[in-house]
Amino acid sequence: MRVVIAEDNVLLASGLELLLNSVGFDIVAIAGDASGFLTAVRDHRPDVTIVDVRLPPSFRDEGIRAALQARREHPGLPVLVLSQYVEQQYAAELLSTTGGGVGYLLKDRVSRVDEFVDALRRVAAGGTAMDTEVIAQLLVNRSDPIAVLTPREREVLALMAQGHDNTTIAGRLVITDNAVHKHIGNIFHKLGLAVTDSGHRRVLAVLAYLNGVGQTDGD
Repeated sequence: MRVVIAEDNVLLASGLELLLNSVGFDIVAIAGDASGFLTAVRDHRPDVTIVDVRLPPSFRDEGIRAALQARREHPGLPVLVLSQYVEQQYAAELLSTTGGGVGYLLKDRVSRVDEFVDALRRVAAGGTAMDTEVIAQLLVNRSDPIAVLTPREREVLALMAQGHDNTTIAGRLVITDNAVHKHIGNIFHKLGLAVTDSGHRRVLAVLAYLNGVGQTDGD
């Protein structure tokens, strides 16, 4: 599996390269800025990318804006954002795009190597990988849409947004698969979204709605 990394911290970039090479990934390019990342994506057409939000020269939002541009140029390009910061505007836009895997993890909250590797593989396969803190920040000041949900439905929604399937959600909440399916149906009905069980697209639809991007077409 071929990977392009956008990370200006040389030590972190080298550490990611060593780690991912050891578990079977092929790091085809490491870029220290947004321009280099876009060039690497065009040249290598990777299976998945890892992108920091803040890159030179201004260290504000160059990385995530480059990720959005890369997905416009290469629809379906899997992107895992790995950063210390939640850039709300562009994060919501990235997460609401359709096609291809997306993820957003916070560096300081990645506590286990195997979980990070699993998240990267899930994104590469077209799924989602979301840190709960990222979800919480994206939902700040947007409580109205989820006010109609019950506490249990909110728990289900949070686990959905992390990329978990119905069986995993059932195990986490100690409820049956049928109960999860019913809760998901209720969530989509209350939010005015098409009921679907088609993997990460349901998560992207919910996130798009909650972040004011607007409703997506039904899956």
